[in-house]
This record gives sequence, C-alpha cells and structure tokens, in this order.
Amino acid sequence: MDAESPTTPRIRLTEFARAAGCAAKLGPADLSSVLATLPQAQHPDLLVGTATADDAGVFRLTPDLALVQTVDFFTPIVDDPFQFGAVAAANALSDVYAMGGEPRTALNVACFPQRGVPMAVLGEILRGGIAKATEAGVVVVGGHTVIDEEIKFGMAVTGLVHPERFWRNVGARPGDALVLTKALGTGIVTTARKHGMGTEVEEAAAIESMLALNATASRTLREFAVHACTDVTGFSLLGHGFEMAHGSSVRIELTAAQLPSLPGARALASAGHLTGGCRRNREWLADRVEVAAEVPADLVELAYDPQTSGGLLAAMPAATADAAVAALRAAGVACATIVGTVRERRSGPWIVLG
Repeated sequence: MDAESPTTPRIRLTEFARAAGCAAKLGPADLSSVLATLPQAQHPDLLVGTATADDAGVFRLTPDLALVQTVDFFTPIVDDPFQFGAVAAANALSDVYAMGGEPRTALNVACFPQRGVPMAVLGEILRGGIAKATEAGVVVVGGHTVIDEEIKFGMAVTGLVHPERFWRNVGARPGDALVLTKALGTGIVTTARKHGMGTEVEEAAAIESMLALNATASRTLREFAVHACTDVTGFSLLGHGFEMAHGSSVRIELTAAQLPSLPGARALASAGHLTGGCRRNREWLADRVEVAAEVPADLVELAYDPQTSGGLLAAMPAATADAAVAALRAAGVACATIVGTVRERRSGPWIVLG
C-alpha cells in the first residue's frame, strides 16, 4: 500500500474514535429486536434479505445474473488515514466475497468532524479506500459525507453473482468440515497498540491481515462444494459460528488448538488487552456457547475477539476440505486451516469450543 502523503498532518486517528479497537456495531440482540418490528421485504426476485443474518442481500436481475449488495463502515482502527481507508474498504468488500460474488462498484460513506482534524486527513482516508477498491477491480462511483464528532468510513458495495450459485451463512450439514482463511486477533492487537503495548511488528502483521482482500479465498473456494459461508467480523468467530449453526439447525464444534492467531495476539490476550466488543460477544453468547475447561484462556479470548476485515469461515464436505486448504495455501492464503466440524443438532449450546 502507498505510504501516507508527506503533506498530510500526522495525528493519532484512533483518538477520534470512542469505539476504536474493533469494527464496533450494534449488538445482535439489540438489532434483532429492532428488525423484528419491521415489515419483511417481499419480492419474487429477492433471494436473500433480512430473514437470516446473511452478510449481504441478493436480488435476481435475470435467470443467470443477480446483484449482491452490502454496506459497512466504522471508526478508525489504525492511526494512518490511508491505511484506515484501505482496511475499511477491504472490510466492506468482504461481504460480497463471503456470498461467493464479485464486487463491481462502491459508494463511499464518510463521517468527519467539522473542526479539529485537517480535511487533508479525509482526503487520505478516501484515497486509501479507492486504492483498495481499485486493487479489487471495483469502481468507486461516488459517496456521501456528513459532519460527525467521530471519524467513520466505509463503503456500500454492489457485486454480481449467479442466482443459483451464491453462498449463504446457512446450509451447513452434519459431517462438514469448517475452514477458516485468516488468523484471529485483530481486535486484541490493535487495542493493545492503542494503549502503547505490543510491538510494531505485531501491529504490522495485524494491519497486513486486515488489508488482505478475501478475493483469492473466495475464488479458490468456488472450485469446491461450499454448503455455507460467512466472513468473521465484529461478532467474532464464535458469534458468526453461532449464526451459521443456528441458521443451519446444526451444532458446531471448534478445535481451539487449531485456531490460527496473529503474532502476539495470544500473549496480549493473556495480558488483558481485550476490546469492549469481546465483552459484548461473551454476554450475547453466554447460553449459546460451551467452552471446555481445558481450553487455555487466551484461546478463548481469541475466539470471542471482534475481527475487522477477518477471514472467511466455510462449511464444506470433509472429504474435500484438505484439498481446499491445500489449494488456498497454494494460492497465497497462508493461514487457511480446518478449525472444526459440523454435527447433528442436539439440546444445549449451539457451538462448542474444545
């Protein structure tokens, strides 16, 4: 990625974000209570709407073409404006990749203070977003800005997919293997760095992970049968795993020892560098998740950690999962790992970390 422009004033961007440290969002329980009061969209060509917790909407245009639409924006998670714009763009584009689609156009969504931050900073944020969109083959066609005390940035993204070949976060089947394509720990590492802990090397690894598009992972997985897919973001691996399990009426078992972690993330978790989002995820999942007593505390925190621009979590036949992981790694998705198994649904927790 391009370095920050030498003419851009150097500020700590995360100081302008009360929720810095993760892509903070409304809790699932709060959001569900609001959505339950709204009428459900009804249209014969609406293939995916708000009935489930899917990553994007899908609307059929023709028998062999559908739109994938999503929007995502959040407060700064890194101090460099250009990098923040690029991370936010990668995060927004990820929802289309998680549906098995290809993003095509994007609209900027930006909130920016009227005073206290030079407008050149906003320019760098937008430039970073455009650079990441260009890398993805996406055209930024415009956007909208409002005055806000907190800096926020993201994109509304439109992509394309075949109406009979898109993925949802439901459909996982007993016997499936679960493949994760990125290491965990972005919330832990960035929170620690905000408080002056951790190292620059650890921060750089987290930023590199957040900047990485899920394009290669998505395109590689399309060569295999995928029964369900989602990207791991603010609700954590356990939260998004729960949504997949609940929507698919199955039980998910994750193997803690197999969870890939960013450099330094486990040690920083042990030292208590956790986000507010981690606490909210724990509260939401309290009676939905079972953690085995032998799982180390730092791995538990990793599984609850809110991710920004995290990897894909795909449920696929166990017989082809090893080949899929090999193909992902050969394509450059180095952290691709089988992290769990799908089981028949039974009473009790929906997801087990053992």
